[in-house]
Amino acid sequence: MRVERTNSNGLRVDELPDGSKVIVDPKSETVFALNATAGAAWDACSHPTTLSQVAKDMQRSIGKKISEEVALEAILQLQEKNLVTSDSSPDLTRRAMLPILTGIGIALPVVASLTLMQQRAHAAFIHSKP
Repeated sequence: MRVERTNSNGLRVDELPDGSKVIVDPKSETVFALNATAGAAWDACSHPTTLSQVAKDMQRSIGKKISEEVALEAILQLQEKNLVTSDSSPDLTRRAMLPILTGIGIALPVVASLTLMQQRAHAAFIHSKP
């Protein structure tokens, strides 16, 4: 499996002290929140690479052992949000990976997104509460 970032030239990326990242795509007006595990995968995909190299780069970044299954889960989530592309589909499904990923001792990768409109609506709702 070869993987790389999609066109990320227009994205604004902010790294937080814990290694998590906030990525803003002004073109689609979408904000992506990546925890430290997903952020390490994002960093590892800065150039065309392989799944095994992503796992190694994530391990170097996080400082804990990262399996290819964890790297794959991160890539799948990044791919769902169109932040990375790959040249093949994995053999494992997420459901099949769940037992493999339990008890690994690190945070599972999480990539969440909201459009700027959704974010503004949520902020307005929160500020309208007494």
